[in-house]
Amino acid sequence: MEKPLTQHITPDRKPLSLKEYEQVGGYRAVHKILKELTPEGVTNLVKDSNLRGRGGAGFNTGLKWSFVPMGPEVPRPKYLVANADEMEPGTFKDRILLEGNPHQLIEGMIVASYAIQADISYVFLRWAYKKAAQEITKAINEAYAAGYLGQNILGSGYSLEMHLHTGVGRYMCGEETALLNALEGKRATPRAKPPFPQVSGLFGKPTIVNNVETLCCLPHIVNNGAAWFKGLSRTGDAGTKIYGVSGKVNKPGAWELPMGVTVRELIEEYAGGMKNGYRFKGALPGGASTDFLVEEHLDTPMDYPSIAAVGSRMGTGTMIILDDHTCPVGFVHNLQHFFAQESCGFCTPCREGLPWVEKILLSLDRGEGKPEDIQLLNFHTKALGPGNTFCALAPGAMEPLQSALKYFGEDFERHINEKQCPWK
Repeated sequence: MEKPLTQHITPDRKPLSLKEYEQVGGYRAVHKILKELTPEGVTNLVKDSNLRGRGGAGFNTGLKWSFVPMGPEVPRPKYLVANADEMEPGTFKDRILLEGNPHQLIEGMIVASYAIQADISYVFLRWAYKKAAQEITKAINEAYAAGYLGQNILGSGYSLEMHLHTGVGRYMCGEETALLNALEGKRATPRAKPPFPQVSGLFGKPTIVNNVETLCCLPHIVNNGAAWFKGLSRTGDAGTKIYGVSGKVNKPGAWELPMGVTVRELIEEYAGGMKNGYRFKGALPGGASTDFLVEEHLDTPMDYPSIAAVGSRMGTGTMIILDDHTCPVGFVHNLQHFFAQESCGFCTPCREGLPWVEKILLSLDRGEGKPEDIQLLNFHTKALGPGNTFCALAPGAMEPLQSALKYFGEDFERHINEKQCPWK
């Protein structure tokens, strides 16, 4: 089984130096694109590979790049931003790549920057990733010293500056336009679209924002080709994916596997199954802002269309397990507490609705709930749903709630009828 993203990451995550990275083929993709490929050629290669964004949305990466205006008349500078603000609860895949092989990310960023002819690039990093910040800073300095960054890279005439920017710690910064506002020194609130960042992004200039895992795939696609990348997968969604599992399993963790591995395989084979005395009740397949899957969905392939077909989203591919000893109401309340805290407060449904949902769930958890609370919660799942808020934070927050009400409705009713949490 090929594992291009993690093959050089050791259990202690001691990253390769630049020299060590070059010895295993590192920066070969940079040499190749600068000598053999045009920017359009790189974009078409990535488009043909069917690399879908690994940040959650799953949009075709090469197609996203193709929306960036090209030519001498385009406003400069252009920007490329690596979204390393990994704050989705239950998600920890990018941290492995950031700490374990930062040169892979830098090389991917150079490939993406060349494709869109970006002049300046940023790594927008989550504030809490202290080790990652140290390793990325070191790797950027090494890349500059070796001539992979800066002016006239490898004598090609192409130049690229790269900087690390550490965010101050808001979940909202994971949304690309809020990230751009934060990078400009403004409040991290999302922007209206259009204009889209590809045309008017950072400081009003053409900008691409890509997830860390997405960017790390690029050197391997350049070196090995689109057909090879497609062949790594079991399904129509190409490549490998870093999947994760957390919860009451024997071996929680993250693994690079072919796209399309099933939910059951992830839990039973790679995560070692449920711990003794615990049974599987449900799982959020792609982080906290996805709908629950239950036992009937265990043989579903973990790819974008298959997960969507059973009513959830692949998201980040990092699964959170709900077991039979954990209260579903308390589980969802914990998530809603997070989302209510992290709302930027820009739009009324999110600003007012999420604290209201959290308050209702807290009263249920304390045994103070009323029959009409279930109706109110169902109302909020629609009122805060897609199309009713300025961005996707509140609709994402409603996904675990609406699916919990669907699959674990009896557990909500028990809190009201028994006037206490049955798990306490």
